[in-house]
Amino acid sequence: MRKLKGWEAIAEATVQAMEANPSLYVIGEGVDDPKGVFGTTLEPFKKFPNRVLDSPLSESAVTGIGIGAAIEGRPCIMVHARCEFLLLAMDQVLNHAAKWRYMSGGALSVPIVIRCVVGRGWGQAAQHSQTFHSLFAYVPGLKVALPSTPYDSKGLLMGAIADPNPVIFVEHRWLHNKEGEVPAEPYHLPLGKAAVAATGKDVTCVALSYQVLEALAARDILRGEGIEMEVIDLRTIRPLDKATILQSVRKTGRLLVTDIGHSQFGVCAEVSAVVAEEGFEFLKAPIRRVGLPDCPTPCSPVLEQAYYPNVGDLVNAARNLVKAKRTALNSSSNLKNEVSFTGPF
Repeated sequence: MRKLKGWEAIAEATVQAMEANPSLYVIGEGVDDPKGVFGTTLEPFKKFPNRVLDSPLSESAVTGIGIGAAIEGRPCIMVHARCEFLLLAMDQVLNHAAKWRYMSGGALSVPIVIRCVVGRGWGQAAQHSQTFHSLFAYVPGLKVALPSTPYDSKGLLMGAIADPNPVIFVEHRWLHNKEGEVPAEPYHLPLGKAAVAATGKDVTCVALSYQVLEALAARDILRGEGIEMEVIDLRTIRPLDKATILQSVRKTGRLLVTDIGHSQFGVCAEVSAVVAEEGFEFLKAPIRRVGLPDCPTPCSPVLEQAYYPNVGDLVNAARNLVKAKRTALNSSSNLKNEVSFTGPF
């Protein structure tokens, strides 16, 4: 099978979807630029110059137009070169795109895919390095996809375009130049189905986007220490594939969750809550979370290195999970049916 880079897979998915549906169009700031939003819109613009449209600098207005056109039967791929730009259209996305199907009793659908690019980099700092996937996943009516490979980038994007509901498609720019095997023919990956990126018996690591690569690198190190870590690539966080997560935790008894966003109030918290509520009896140790600290992104390259979680953080978290013990409280305790956790946390 041939190999493509992440941006090439996204471009190919867009072209093939536009070939299949003459009503589909792309709109966004700079989509007709010579750089083509990290290269992802170059080929679509070359083949369909009248359907790849540069937009004015008014995210709210353009998003409203796209939603209205989608309701009228003109599906749309809307592109935001930075996730922060999407914040300017939050009313349109949260109060309109996400709700029209519910408010119309299912009579109306909003087939719109909103692409946004996230990712770290020196100088991006507090206002250009953020990820808001958890915020969008909070809203009923929205679906949220985060590919980690070129294969997933093409398949998930084509699956999102085929979906009659609004989908937020979050791309990590560090993945745009990663290569991977991608079929030439069109294919759709289902939204809401996670993938087992690597099998293991000792620890489950649930990851998404760029953190899947970090988790796989950590797994290689841990194997040298006799620790087998299973890596679950969520692919989408809304819908969330609870079954695959719980099946893995049932096997390993230990859960590590890592996110490209903050540990608190996000994907790490939600996955942890799912396992605590529906799989607590499987756990041999406390759940661990690895994500961004509770502060904005620094600009300094030295601080940035300390700010972002890395392979070493995942390795240490997995080691501690294997060492940790879950022990029953002393039988003489007045408390019943409770457990306590001990270990180097």
